[in-house]
Amino acid sequence: AQAGSSNTSLVEPRRRPIQRMEVIAPRSHVPSMAGHSGKHVEPGCPYRSDDIMSPEQAVSTGTTVMAMCYDGGVVMAADSRTSTGTYVANRASRKISKVHDKIFVCRCGSAADTQALTGMVINYLGQHAIEIGNMPTVNTAANLFKMIAYNNKDNLSAGLIVAGWDEKLGGQVYSIPLGGSLHRVPIACDGSGSGYIGGLLDAEYRPGMTKAEALALCRKAVAHAMSRDSSSGGVIRTLVVSKDGVEEDCLEGNKLPYGP
Repeated sequence: AQAGSSNTSLVEPRRRPIQRMEVIAPRSHVPSMAGHSGKHVEPGCPYRSDDIMSPEQAVSTGTTVMAMCYDGGVVMAADSRTSTGTYVANRASRKISKVHDKIFVCRCGSAADTQALTGMVINYLGQHAIEIGNMPTVNTAANLFKMIAYNNKDNLSAGLIVAGWDEKLGGQVYSIPLGGSLHRVPIACDGSGSGYIGGLLDAEYRPGMTKAEALALCRKAVAHAMSRDSSSGGVIRTLVVSKDGVEEDCLEGNKLPYGP
């Protein structure tokens, strides 16, 4: 053996085959497999068959809420069905939320958006009432709702009807539709069922109605909307706000003034 050389033979390490990671094919290239939703979807997976990474379409929500002024205060009414597409998530929900002692809001649209918005206004209005040392006005509450809804109009799905009674202007109704504009109106209705009862309210509402007449009209209108709109149903919750206080009532589904 020559100097510097070694009798030990060098063994080359065995090369392992390169394993490439499986790449999820684009939607248009996913092959259809019998008994399979798709190449990257396990059997029985509830997601869409074309691409689980794409977002689902938004579910449709619906409701019927309304408020009207009468001689002495306001009457508010709403159905109680919370729908998620074709599924009734809650049949006895409350869509009229308390903002202050004599200020309430009817909520329609996204339940999460309107609940968050209402919580913020309750906080700000409570602080405002402490600062002024008096009851806040309905106009102040409506402007707070409008300000937050308008500043976040691209991210919110919220239709609101603010109503109540105060010593300055008496009974008031303010409508805040999608987009965050503010309108003081004698009567307002919103939600998916409102389109069915617009003509009925135009024909039967008149200024200076008594409390009993306004309450009867609200119940009649919401009952008609519930009979036509599949996203509205359950019971009819009503609220009367006046100088004397707040009167809450609930009309059960088998006692409605109008049915299908």
